Amino acid sequence: MNNITDDKPRCGWCLSSDLYKEYHDQEWGTPVYDDATLFEFLLLETFQAGLSWITILNKRENFRAAFDQFDYKKIAAYNDDKILDLLQDAGIIRNKLKVYSAVTNAQNFIKIQEEFGSFSKYIWQFTEGKPLISNPKTLKDVPATTPLSDKISKDLKKRGFKFVGSTVMYAFMQATGMVNDHVENCWKKS
Repeated sequence: MNNITDDKPRCGWCLSSDLYKEYHDQEWGTPVYDDATLFEFLLLETFQAGLSWITILNKRENFRAAFDQFDYKKIAAYNDDKILDLLQDAGIIRNKLKVYSAVTNAQNFIKIQEEFGSFSKYIWQFTEGKPLISNPKTLKDVPATTPLSDKISKDLKKRGFKFVGSTVMYAFMQATGMVNDHVENCWKKS
C-alpha cells in the first residue's frame, strides 16, 4: 500500500489511516456486479457486525487466506473440522456464530444463484440495476439504515441468511456501490 499524502477531500470516516483512504478511493461506493466480489463483501460485512470496519480491513487478507480466497463454493462445503480450524485462527474474528453463518450464507448464496442466474441479478434488482445516488452534505446526513436496507435484510433472512440485519445490509450496499454515499465535498462524489 502506498503512503497516501495527497490532500484530496474525502469522506471524513476514512481519514484515520492510509488503508482506510485506499479502500475509500478504490472500492467504497464503486458498483460491484461480480458474484465473487459481492460474496467477499457479504462475508466481510457480516463479520463486521458490532465492530469497526477498520478492524475488518486490517484483517482482510487473513480472512482471504482463512476462507479460501472467499470461494463461496468451497465455504459452502466446510465441515466441522474446517470450522474448528477457523475458530483457532487468531488472524480473523473468531466468533463461532459468525463463522457458522459464513457457511450457511455461502450455501444460501448458491441457492440464490440457482434461482436468479446470479447473486448480482438478485441483489441489484432492489435498485433496478443502478446505483442509488444520495446527496449527503456531511457524515451526519448518511443513514445507518434505510427502508430499502430493511427490505433486503428481511428478504435475505427469509432465505436463511444470518448476520444480515438492516445496518449490515446498508453497509454492504455502500461498499458495493448500490448506494453512493460520498459526501458533497468528496472527490469521489459523482
